[in-house]
Amino acid sequence: MLNELGQGISLWVALGVSVLFIAFFVKSRLNYLGIPKLPVVRGGAASVPDCMVVVPARNEEARIARVVKSFAHDTVIVVDDHSEDGTADAARAAGAGVLLAPDLMAQSVGKANACAAAARVLRSRWVLFADADTWFDEGFLGSAVACAEASGLAFLSIYLKPEFESFAESVLVPCAVALYFCGVAPGGDATALFNGQCVLVRREAYDFIGGHSAVITSVIEDVKLAALARRHRLKFATARADRLGHVRFHPGSLWNGFERNAFRFVMVSHWIGITIFLAAFIAALWLPVLIWLAMDKEWAALVAFALLPSALLGVWYRNPLRALLAPLGIYGMFAIVANGLLAALTGRQLEWKGRAL
Repeated sequence: MLNELGQGISLWVALGVSVLFIAFFVKSRLNYLGIPKLPVVRGGAASVPDCMVVVPARNEEARIARVVKSFAHDTVIVVDDHSEDGTADAARAAGAGVLLAPDLMAQSVGKANACAAAARVLRSRWVLFADADTWFDEGFLGSAVACAEASGLAFLSIYLKPEFESFAESVLVPCAVALYFCGVAPGGDATALFNGQCVLVRREAYDFIGGHSAVITSVIEDVKLAALARRHRLKFATARADRLGHVRFHPGSLWNGFERNAFRFVMVSHWIGITIFLAAFIAALWLPVLIWLAMDKEWAALVAFALLPSALLGVWYRNPLRALLAPLGIYGMFAIVANGLLAALTGRQLEWKGRAL
């Protein structure tokens, strides 16, 4: 009887973990789909908006040309943030103007410092701030500006389609995105959803709130910009450009990049950081429960439970075979999220591109 009771416990535990797993990751997908799509506008005046593009870049020689070539000639300024490679030369060769970022002041953050430097020399009606690991299809800029104009926006944050090229990216990136949307939602704090990888600003409103100079000491400069906009009653929003924009997350430094993101989540909101950690923890219970089911010879439950991560996360992996890598992504991201959360809660400094956060 005790043995039967033990077997029954393993089934109940598997059921409980499954329910929590499903609740977190179905909600994650709904949160993502709740972000409005960027309407596509092609041709006409909207295709050549009064907009300049700013790309802050530090040690991005291998990637900078792709984002520069996404836009029309003479519309891109790359701010070289004291790179130690050939970022500036590669940007010039691709057709961008290059500006050297000023030296960092005490407690200032490199990205905000570089963006502020470029904004000071621009006079276009709109400015797009885009990370160096992004790239865009024809019509993106016109569509983004048209959307902002039609909606009366001063600030628009745009989520791009994640792309993965290396094996490590194929394993970690889909799981990382799924975990991120466990913590942020369109119906929650709108400033927390504001993502700095691609931000369109109306220059007049941007200057009014002080731009990146006003958030130059913050590692969550994007969220702080949105908070300033809200404080001054300026309209801001978030959209997703599944078809027109792409991003490759932290190529060459996935661990440090996602560790930095986990650190940022806690800075944005302790609740967001804890929610993401809880989702990662529940997902990480998969293997112990699977082993328990195997020990109890609950073969039908074991097969169903074994397929749960791939079934729930498959939509993020975008390929049935690639979705089989979901368990590897779960445990890789659990280690990264736990380390970033611990660093934020204990005050331990992390490094990003050779600089302490």
